[in-house]
Amino acid sequence: MKERLNKFLARCGVCSRRKADEFIAQGFVQVNKLRVTEMGHMIDPERDKVIFKQNPVTPIQQNIYLMLHKPAGYITTLKDPEKRPTVTDLLIGIKMRLYPVGRLDQDTEGLLIMTNDGDIAYRLAHPRYGIKKTYVATIKGFITETQAKKLEKGLLLEDGITAPAQISILKQFQNNSEVLVRIAEGKKRQVRRMFEAIGFEVRHLVRTEYGPLKLGRLRRGQYRELTPNEVRELHKAVFVKKTSSTTA
Repeated sequence: MKERLNKFLARCGVCSRRKADEFIAQGFVQVNKLRVTEMGHMIDPERDKVIFKQNPVTPIQQNIYLMLHKPAGYITTLKDPEKRPTVTDLLIGIKMRLYPVGRLDQDTEGLLIMTNDGDIAYRLAHPRYGIKKTYVATIKGFITETQAKKLEKGLLLEDGITAPAQISILKQFQNNSEVLVRIAEGKKRQVRRMFEAIGFEVRHLVRTEYGPLKLGRLRRGQYRELTPNEVRELHKAVFVKKTSSTTA
């Protein structure tokens, strides 16, 4: 059965589908010794030989799914040219190459999925599948219900209008507010920029849920394998119930 080249690369654990498209366009991929650069190229995984950066590509035998509690100060990438600590530095004892699903900015902590399953990583991160992410933000000042409604309805940021969100004011103390934010988008630094747009500074931000997964009591810097039931729930979220909206 024919398969898109980018999906095959993701299934083999090389990278995500989106990153595979970039590598293909840059000329890093060969099929049967011929360089391929066009998007949407189809291959026969049973017959065609795929080479990525001069190395043969074969499907991985086992998919691994980890939940990591990313601490602040770590970069959500595999390598950093500035030599800053990355999330892969925390995967002590893991020899297989794993990729983060989506991103958390350097100052944000919380639940990060790490996997070599490029197909599910693509679907979890892509807004078309409407996977909700939940954050708890500690902001400077007392937010009102009226201001929270502005976040729920959507705000105009420099890269577009945010989709509707779910906002709950959890508590207010010592000129701070603790706010729960649930969104199904992944714009860069989105939660921080949402609060900045209505005049609030985010002092602390942690992602507590990703789709059906909950961070629970996993400590900062620690990781664990997902349970079989958690893996099934992830697959169900992206392969069974699809949404065409990014509303939260």
